[in-house]
This record gives sequence, structure tokens and C-alpha cells, in this order.
Amino acid sequence: MTEQKRFPFFDEAAAPAGAEGWESMYPYYLVPSQETREHENSLFWFADTMHWSRGCHPFDSIGAEAVYYGAGAFSTRIFTLPVSLGLDVRVVNGYVYIAPQGVTDPDEIQRRVATFQERAGHYYANWDELYGRWKEKMTGAIESLRSIEFAPLPELDPAEVVTEARGRSSSLALAENYHRLIDEFFAIWQYHFEFLNLGYGGYITFFQFCKQAFPLITDQTISRMVAGVDVLAFRPDDELRKLAVLAGDLGLTGALTREGATPEEVLADLGTSDRGRQWLEAFEQAKEPWFNYFAEYGFTHDQETWASDLSIPLQGIARYATMLAAGEDIARPVDRLRAERDEIIAEYRALLSEAEARQFDELVGLAVKVFPYIEEHNIFVEHWAHNIFWQKAWQLADVLLAAGFTEQRDDMFYLNRFELDEVLADVLQSWAIGVQPRGKARWQKEIQRRRGIVAALQAAPAAPAYGVPPAQVTDPFAVMNYGVTTERVADWLGTSDGGATVLTGGPGSLGVVEGKVRVLKSELDLPSLQAGEILVAPITAPSWAPAFAVAAGVVTDIGGMMCHAAIVCREYGLPAVVGTGFATTRLTTGQRVRIDGRAGTVTVLEDEAGAASGPPADGSAQAAAADATTTGAGR
Repeated sequence: MTEQKRFPFFDEAAAPAGAEGWESMYPYYLVPSQETREHENSLFWFADTMHWSRGCHPFDSIGAEAVYYGAGAFSTRIFTLPVSLGLDVRVVNGYVYIAPQGVTDPDEIQRRVATFQERAGHYYANWDELYGRWKEKMTGAIESLRSIEFAPLPELDPAEVVTEARGRSSSLALAENYHRLIDEFFAIWQYHFEFLNLGYGGYITFFQFCKQAFPLITDQTISRMVAGVDVLAFRPDDELRKLAVLAGDLGLTGALTREGATPEEVLADLGTSDRGRQWLEAFEQAKEPWFNYFAEYGFTHDQETWASDLSIPLQGIARYATMLAAGEDIARPVDRLRAERDEIIAEYRALLSEAEARQFDELVGLAVKVFPYIEEHNIFVEHWAHNIFWQKAWQLADVLLAAGFTEQRDDMFYLNRFELDEVLADVLQSWAIGVQPRGKARWQKEIQRRRGIVAALQAAPAAPAYGVPPAQVTDPFAVMNYGVTTERVADWLGTSDGGATVLTGGPGSLGVVEGKVRVLKSELDLPSLQAGEILVAPITAPSWAPAFAVAAGVVTDIGGMMCHAAIVCREYGLPAVVGTGFATTRLTTGQRVRIDGRAGTVTVLEDEAGAASGPPADGSAQAAAADATTTGAGR
């Protein structure tokens, strides 16, 4: 019997040079072990580079805990998804890997179906009311995070401890607030999954109905039946577009596009005129809350928001202002998307019997109802809540620095959350006794060791997967968000030799286009993107939307039909291929490629020097793109 093709096992993954001993940085249950080796080797693990695009610092691994605790609880214990449990999680060489847990026993599936229908049915029947309550819960949780304060330890407790006979040191608040910070973070990630898998489930149910009723229908056509929906996630980019329009109306495009000017210089220059001050007033109004938006996904302490790095939104505004000055339309094509959506729905509905049409109407209505949450929740959780969480974490880091325990402001993030709890106990008790913290020298030595390890981990790319692929990938989260399907895994295994000129991925957004590649490893590389280039990245964040205004197409390593890259590209009419697995390591900046967003392929046409490495293009990219976005026959 031929051995089943597989990816390496965890214990076959060598640490990058300089990163030996990385396992000691993370909680024991997040790293592979001999004790759990049999379990780990029986599973298929794929990299969650969507949320952690680089090796994570020890403290930042808290996200891997909170995310998959929440996902597991709601999938396995609350809504009981019939064929899927939670996603197991490990950190390997600094990167986060997850493994779907399936249910295969038919009797157990039927038991879970009954519970799922009852519980999920309650949410689907009361979606608008419950979603409104969800927003209230999230707003309350965000405000609770905001109320947490970490104050430097004083020389003496305040007099009120005596005059009000409080009977306890005010310093206890430091540890209490740290625990509140962690607990609120975990609670927020419980809220995150209250609706998410139901959103995916509603869409998947509609998707499966369409596949059965219309055997030749494409995934793209199904996704276009829920296009053109207004969601909060597009609001930050809409604010940039509005500011670009205002800049054009006020004759300020030149001031915003001045080459080489820093954000401070641009804003100071605008403040010298009445029109500039009018624009700055609108700019300030847009900042809260819409600039509380991470340039990536907000899962690490070192990411910038638009508010903390104004060069990010100003660059987006300048790009839009330049396009407007050239006579281009910068509006999102919502009307066209909705017209196409309605036409597609009508065409396919006409093919059904009366009973089937009623079921179709119900399912497409449910898909449209639940779809906004799939994108919208990110604003509340990954951006607004995470922004405050990291602000508070940095505030705590400043307390440790002021107490003399750490030597650099970011030292704290080289401790995991349990180690930090011990450090806070040391700092508080030493302060109370009147001695120096007892673990300072020990932890400074360890932090310096870990600095080198983290740097080595982040310098190495993540392996796309480990372990044995399942016969069928059934987890809705893996399929819809990450694009890890049975077919995609087979493609990854089949193209792992590195010599192919065609990469296969998921059809993220319709269109065929050719252009030169620009490989972006993170949001820090965004300024290098040039007009007309193909943006290639591990994954794109919703906040990258201004870059889509100049990119000709998008290719990602990871992502499915409902990942943010695919959704945003569809809403902006940009061709995209997602979930290729290897694009950032197989493609290099300067290569010329053709991406086909319908077929899900990326074909290398020329290398950096212009030598042909694939078949010639058959027709202009413009004509192909126009054909690919037609709503007539061939869907």
C-alpha cells in the first residue's frame, strides 16, 4: 500500500538557527510535547498566518488561547456544530497552527444536529434582536477595558488609605487590574464567536443548497448573491474616500500628496489656511472611532493603528485624491454589485420548482441577514477592543519600567501571561517590603535570550501545514475563513516541490489580470506597492482597502471565500486568488503573472528579468477582466 502523502510532523520541524529552545517561551499546552505526540501526529495542522503573520512574542500568544477557546466552546459545547468540534491549537517555531476536530460517528452527528437546530434556530429566528444585544455587550466590554488603569507604584500609599480606613494597600489594584485585563480579553473572544460560526453556517447552508440545485454553479456566483451589503467594516475606508473628495473640493490635493512630507508636516501645512483648517476639522472627526483600525489584524503588541501612525490613513487619502484629480471614480461599485446580485438571484430562482424557490428564498434571505456579521464583528473585536487591550498592556509595561524591573519598554512582551503574573507578584511584594525585585537579574538575562529567539523565528517563514490531511475537510471555519478545503490541501501537497509555474488557490474575486508582482510580507511593506502591481501577501487585512485602489489584483497564501481579502476584493471589483499556500515564497517582486479569479490560478509569465516562463497571454487583461465580470452565461 502506498503511504498517504502528508506534511512533516511537528517533531520533524527543526528550529531556525538562533531559535533553539523557543518552546520554553510559551505556556506548556501551546507547544507540542512527547506526551501529546500521538494526538498531534494524527491531526492536520495549518498555519494561522491570517492573524499571526510572523512569529509571536510570548505575551502575544494569549490570542491563540482566547481565540480557540472561544471557537471551541461555541462550536463544541454551545451550538454543537454537527460535524465539527473546535480547532486544536499549537505554537510551532513561533507560528500559530490550528487543527480542525471532526465528528465522524453518524449517531453522534444526529444527536448534535438536534441540539444545533434548536439552539441555532433560536438565533436565526431572532437574529436582529440578538445581534443588537451583541453590540451592546461588546460596547460594554470595550468600555470596561477602557476603565482599567495601571498606575506607577508610589513612594507611599495615598493618605486616603488611612483617612478612609480602607484597610488595604492601593497597590493591590495593579494585580487585580491585570487579571481584569486578561479576563476581559477572554470574554471578548467568547462574544466574538457567539455569532461567527452561525454566520458561516447560514452561508454554508445556502451554499450547499445551490451546489445541489445547480450542479454547474461556481463558488463565485454563489458569493455574488450576497454582494453589495453595507457593513461597518467598510466605514473606515469610506471615511478616507470622503476626506479625499473634500480635499479635492477645497483645492488641497497638492498639500496632501506632497512627496517626502511627514504626517506632521502635512498637517501643520494644512493648519495655515482656512480651507486647510476646515479639512483638518473633518479629519479629526473621522479619527474617532474610525482610525482605531489596525493596519493588520491587531493580534500583536507591535502593530500600529491608523491613529497611532497617521502616515497610513494619509497615504490612503493621498492615493484617492490623486485618482480623483486624474478623473477616476473612487466609489465602491455598490449599485453595480447589487444589480448583478439581483439579476443572478432571479436567473437561478427561475430554474426551480415552486417549493424549491420558497426554500431558496428563505436560504438566500438568511445568508444576506447573517453575512454582515462575518465582516462587521472585526471592527468591534480585532480593532476597537484589541486597540484598547494593547494600549493597557503598554501602560502596564511602563509601570514595570518605572519600577526598575525592566530595562526596555517592550521587555514585558517577552514574558507569557503566566510569567507576567509571577513578575507582578514579585514587584508588588518587593515594593511593599522595601527591597529590590528579586527576579530582575534572572528575567533580564532571559529576556535578552528571548529577543534573539523571537528575531530568528520572525526571520523564517511559516510552514503552511503539518501532519496528515483528512480525507475530507468539513470544519466550516477552516473552509470559509481560511480556505482550507480538501481540494486546496491536495493542491498544496501536489505543488510542494517549488518548481511549478502555476499556483492554484481559491477563486476569491472574479477577474483576469496581468501585472508585476509586489510581495508584501506585512503591513509595513504597503508603502512600496506601486500602481498596477499584483499585491501578493500572506493575507490582507480589511484596513488595506486603500492599497486596493492602486493594485491590479490580489494573491494570498491563506484565505477562503469568506475571508476578508475575498470579501473586500469582491466589493471593490478587484480580481483575487486566495489560499494558494505558497505565493509569498514562490513568487518574487518583479515577476509578471496572470491571475484568474474565476479559476483560482496564478500563472508566472516572466521572471524579474523579463524572461518568459509561461504561455503568452491570450488577449488583453482588460478584455479578459470585462469578460470575467459579465453576469450572463458561463457562471
